[in-house]
Amino acid sequence: MSEFVTVARVGAIAEGQGETFQVGERLVAVFNRGGEYFAIDDLCPHMGASLGAGYMDEEGVVTCPWHAWHFSVCDGTWCDNPRIKIDAFETRVVGDEIQVRTTPTKVE
Repeated sequence: MSEFVTVARVGAIAEGQGETFQVGERLVAVFNRGGEYFAIDDLCPHMGASLGAGYMDEEGVVTCPWHAWHFSVCDGTWCDNPRIKIDAFETRVVGDEIQVRTTPTKVE
């Protein structure tokens, strides 16, 4: 059974922004979209830029800061080719703690 780890407190990630956290052995980018938190693999598969440092638009699409690849924060889908995805991670808020599951969500 996979577990959750606390990465930040509610309010620590600004609305519309992302931050990068160590989750188990992985770097995970956590985004605040309308008070809801989403987590995807932090490393862009193109050249390894931090997606947590990228820009997120109102639709929840984050743009890689190096070469403008676009990924959905909801499920990690690469917007230019939906057959390609990066890992997404389940999040939850417990009290005032933002928590991320240590294993990625299974792609169906």
